[in-house]
Amino acid sequence: MLDLGRFKVLTFDCYGTLIDWETGIFSALRPILAAHGKPITDFALLEMYSTLEAEAERGEFQPYREVLQSVVRGFGRRLGFTPTIAQMRCLPESLATWRPFPDTVPALRELKKRYQLAVISNVDDDLFATTAPQLKVSLNHVITAGQARCYKPCLEIFKMALTRIGVPVGQVLHVAQSVYHDVIPARSLGISTVWVNRPSSRPGAGASKAASANPDLEVADLTALSEAVQTEN
Repeated sequence: MLDLGRFKVLTFDCYGTLIDWETGIFSALRPILAAHGKPITDFALLEMYSTLEAEAERGEFQPYREVLQSVVRGFGRRLGFTPTIAQMRCLPESLATWRPFPDTVPALRELKKRYQLAVISNVDDDLFATTAPQLKVSLNHVITAGQARCYKPCLEIFKMALTRIGVPVGQVLHVAQSVYHDVIPARSLGISTVWVNRPSSRPGAGASKAASANPDLEVADLTALSEAVQTEN
C-alpha cells in the first residue's frame, strides 16, 4: 500500500490527466477528416494520433504547436489527403478550448490543502498559459517541454522538475494518465507514480502510445486519489 503521507509534492501530467484531451483532439480532427471524406473509428484515430505525435516529438526539438501541426499533416499522409494551412493550425489553436475533467478542479483544491502542486507537461509555455486559469488552483511549479527542450518520456524534463522542486525524490509523487509518457520514465528515476486510468475510447492508452508498467497506485480519476489521501488523514 502506498504511503501517501510521506509525499510533500504532487506533480501532474496535464493533458489527458487534468484536461480532457481526447474530447479536444476529436473536436479538432473530426471536422478535418469529415471535410476530406475520411471516416475513422475513435479507437483508430487515437492510435494514429499517438503514433504521429511520438514521431513528431523525436529528433530535433520543435515547439509543441509545430508538433500538433505535424500530426495533422501526418493524418493527411496516412489517409490520403492534403490539409489546408488553416486545418493544420486548427489542432494547436483548439488547445485553448480543451476543458478539465469534471473531477479535476475539486480534487486539485482538496489536494492543495496538503501538498505542493506542480505540472510537468509536453507543451509550450504559451499554450499552457491558456489552460492554467481553468485549473483554479495556484501551482507551485510548472515545467514544460518548451523549457526542457525535450518531450516526455525524455528524462531531462523530469530531472528539471526535481531540481526546481528541490525536495528529495522520495517526497515527490507523479500523477499521470500516460504509462508511456509518464509512469515509465518517472519510475526509472525513482519517482513514485499514480496511474490515472481514465475511461477511454482506447482503453489503457488513450491518445498515448500503448505501454505497460507497474505504477505504485492506480486510480480511475482524481476524486479517487483525493479520497485516498483523506482516508489516510
